[in-house]
Amino acid sequence: MPIQTHAAHLTSASLSRVVPAHLMTGLATRLATRVATRLVVSAVAACLALSLPAQAETEAPSSLSLVSAQQVPSDAPALKLPEGATLERLASLDSPRMLHLTDAGELLIGSRAERVYRAQLTPDGNLSAVKTLVELSGYPHSLVVRGDKLYVATTAALLVADYSPGESLTRDDFRELIALPGGGGHNSRTLSLGPEGDLYLALGIQGNCSNQYLAGSEQGYSFSERRGGVLRLEESGDAPHWQPWASGLRNPVGLTWQLGIEGEPRLLATNNGPDHWGYEQPRELVVAAREGSFHGMPWHQWVDGRWQADDCITSDSPRKRDEIAAPLAEIPARSAPMGIAVVPPEHPLAADMDVVVAVHGSWGTAPSGNAAGDPASRREPRLLGLKLATPDTEARLVPVLTGLQDSSSGQRWIRPLDVLFGPDGSLYFTSDSGAAGLYRLTFD
Repeated sequence: MPIQTHAAHLTSASLSRVVPAHLMTGLATRLATRVATRLVVSAVAACLALSLPAQAETEAPSSLSLVSAQQVPSDAPALKLPEGATLERLASLDSPRMLHLTDAGELLIGSRAERVYRAQLTPDGNLSAVKTLVELSGYPHSLVVRGDKLYVATTAALLVADYSPGESLTRDDFRELIALPGGGGHNSRTLSLGPEGDLYLALGIQGNCSNQYLAGSEQGYSFSERRGGVLRLEESGDAPHWQPWASGLRNPVGLTWQLGIEGEPRLLATNNGPDHWGYEQPRELVVAAREGSFHGMPWHQWVDGRWQADDCITSDSPRKRDEIAAPLAEIPARSAPMGIAVVPPEHPLAADMDVVVAVHGSWGTAPSGNAAGDPASRREPRLLGLKLATPDTEARLVPVLTGLQDSSSGQRWIRPLDVLFGPDGSLYFTSDSGAAGLYRLTFD
């Protein structure tokens, strides 16, 4: 059955939780007019067909469409959501980042604000008040609970503390388990708990063309230069150490595990492409980060369905071009994809997409790709559904939540950062700027 979609059924009271009034100054009349005149938007026009190896670019229709609300308060942005979906702002938070749901139903959230947040998930998908669990320096971007331990990834180290549900913590409860390649540039460190209980961590290279290689111990790369991909924590010896898992990724932020075609779990990663090729190329990627896989960057960029050499770096690529893994999907350049979540099999969205990606929106403007142009030309923040490529089909993009950026001024009131499905099918996401906080999409 086709899934119809429409903008949020938001009352004036609920909208005040979604979009603070001070962010909407000067937008009310313009947005109300736009909502009234655009009642139906087809996702067919909005979807992007993607070019993958040996495949032509074609328009890929979807059964999911986006329809504007017929009754939207005059101070509302032109939000568009799936049919029957409702958007709520659950909490106002300072710069929240990655989400983690524990086996005990606790929702934990990292942040740029040197805080780890915590709330208890109730059976109906609601949350208790979101409170600060602990304050930690060094940018606690992401965290996971494994057994009776809480692991927090900062830019330069993986921290660990003894933990039980509901327990209070202080920074003195944490110790450094193992160092990480730190430094500036892309300084987020994303943790993921693998299906066998192993810890995986994603980190980017410093810039567009940094001569850094995560699997480069034998090529003379120092510890601080082993960046750009996914590491696995090896814990079987006397002391834990990092093992390269997947390399050649410029800035992977989102990690999630999915059952592949053969039924084996595979690690999916979002990857932010470089800035120096302009506004349209190269596109952002979603890849399968497999053990030993190489994804080309910064020596090669994925353009028009093939890998092209990048002359901004003078060192030789550590792997041959024919060893570079093709992506599973492309997202328009300068989109800044962040968190990624697998859609549950029986979910209302499952027929149209395999995963949902939080698209943060880059600072790059058209046509040059630098930050000096018209802010309204920047890629919109949004939640984006993806049907991933298979050997027989191309990837497809399907909008899930749009209308988060004013088309005239470029002002962004919500910028999705991470996404997570709850046990009841609710889709939680963070926004780290604009109306920063924790949000929930519920589905009838």
